[in-house]
Amino acid sequence: MTIAIVVLLLVGTVIWFINTEKFGSLPSKVRKQRILRSPNYKNGGFENLSLTPQLTGDASYFTIMRDFAFGSNKKAIPPALIPSFKTDLKNLPKDKNTLVWFGHSSYFIQIDGKTALVDPVLSGAASPVSFTTPSFKGSDIYTVDEIPNIDYLFISHDHWDHLDYDTVKKLQPRVGKVICGLGIGEHLERWGYSPDKIAEHDWHEHITLGDGFEVYTVPARHFSGRGLRPRQGLWMAFAFITPSHKIYIGGDSGYDYHFAEAGNKYGPFDLAILECGQYNTNWANIHSMPEEVVQIAKDLHAKTFIPVHWAKFKLAMHDWDEPILRVTKEALRENIPFVTPLIGEAVDLDNPKNTNFGWWERVK
Repeated sequence: MTIAIVVLLLVGTVIWFINTEKFGSLPSKVRKQRILRSPNYKNGGFENLSLTPQLTGDASYFTIMRDFAFGSNKKAIPPALIPSFKTDLKNLPKDKNTLVWFGHSSYFIQIDGKTALVDPVLSGAASPVSFTTPSFKGSDIYTVDEIPNIDYLFISHDHWDHLDYDTVKKLQPRVGKVICGLGIGEHLERWGYSPDKIAEHDWHEHITLGDGFEVYTVPARHFSGRGLRPRQGLWMAFAFITPSHKIYIGGDSGYDYHFAEAGNKYGPFDLAILECGQYNTNWANIHSMPEEVVQIAKDLHAKTFIPVHWAKFKLAMHDWDEPILRVTKEALRENIPFVTPLIGEAVDLDNPKNTNFGWWERVK
């Protein structure tokens, strides 16, 4: 009887926890009807364009969790403080086209008089509990209060390292429009966002924002989910077209033909922002390997690219700096232009330069 009571209490606690506000909500009736009409929603969830088993090789979820929990790679965490440079975002010259990376997949863009924010995670952790996936020391230099008013908030998908409850909730009064995939809007509405602020779309759709700004929603090869039911919100990337620039805003994605399609249809891009970390041969379908990231830049016909999705959280077993070492080596070998800014450093989008190449070598 005692064991049964303890089990029931544990189950009840888990059920209560995953129904708290930070987990968001599954699509409700009206939103669900629209989702069911999507050609990308099949067999009870969204599906990738190509067959995409989440695990590759001989891996199992048990072996992955075991290796992640008990692995002994001490280099997966930086041995010292991540260096940074704190740009004053609220006082940037209004005529400057600028990008500021916050580490991992979060970054701020000021361009042609508008501001955009992508996948902001500023709470110090990429999980529902702060002690499981904390940010690397020195990588969390911005607070929500230091972010200016945002015209366009892009959310690529609803995983914890891309959609952060604390950050997005606090930003709500200062966001003009959220651009996201089908199903993601349900989370945002639960967190106080008005439906008329949410532009929620399927792949291959066009969004006119006015003033010469437009967005094309582009497929990615990944998955989604915050609770026990995955693939109920759509994951994607964006072709962000402004009066002066074409920017590819990449979300998590394994390599596939959709990159070349996007490059041929919407490129060439002035800048591609591409995920380069948290990969493993055990899940090679859903995260690109660093060498593939360089090929993606070529597929997109990008004039230059910035590698992101690294330097803030441990979400894989590789060394913390392995992604940037591999991707820059390949880019140099292929003679593909790239920029590797410090966290917080302002990148001039009209003339992007590699002013801090190799900064990771100082982390010792």
